[in-house]
Amino acid sequence: MSAPSNNKGKFITLEGGEGVGKSTQLRLLASHMRGLGLEVVETREPGGTPGAEAIRALLLDGEADRWNPRAEALLFAAARSDHVERVIRPGLESGAWVLCDRYIDSTRAYQAGASGLADEDIMAAHRIGSQGLMPDRTLLLSLPLDIAAERAAARDAGHTDRFGARDMEFHSNVAAAFRSYAEAEPERFCTIDASADPESVSAQILESLADILP
Repeated sequence: MSAPSNNKGKFITLEGGEGVGKSTQLRLLASHMRGLGLEVVETREPGGTPGAEAIRALLLDGEADRWNPRAEALLFAAARSDHVERVIRPGLESGAWVLCDRYIDSTRAYQAGASGLADEDIMAAHRIGSQGLMPDRTLLLSLPLDIAAERAAARDAGHTDRFGARDMEFHSNVAAAFRSYAEAEPERFCTIDASADPESVSAQILESLADILP
């Protein structure tokens, strides 16, 4: 597996279940970094390129049983491969800070932790498709499931995607998987309490990045 980038730019991912505020915090972090004079690339998964966005629609739209977990994992791997090649690696090579809303750990949590696939198989597909590129730092936003569900419902306004529509047991398993990854890799993960107001959560994030921000 390839090591994180050693260029002046860094690869930062935001992870967590539905409704924890990843997109909001990514925007706040990007704004702060630009205020420091840094070049920033904001992106998301699945998506980030025209091809990956097309796969995103396949993954998120339709009935819950549209794809089995193996098909989902392969679709995510294909979308990520294009995303890494066309957006993430070029950004890092140019010295930009790449901020990504979800990445490989979401695939691990949703398709392995909650759907029963083997984590080593998910990572094998990642090594093939994306040459094993891993983040320099992963920010895991944590929120009690009931609060996260309320926030997600308010955000979606009745238009929940295939993953958000799954039952509470599924989302509990996703959250447990994320926690296990954070415990196993404390040097990469920072767990953020997302229950406070957005500005307070943003302050936690900046503190967790203080050792790598210029």
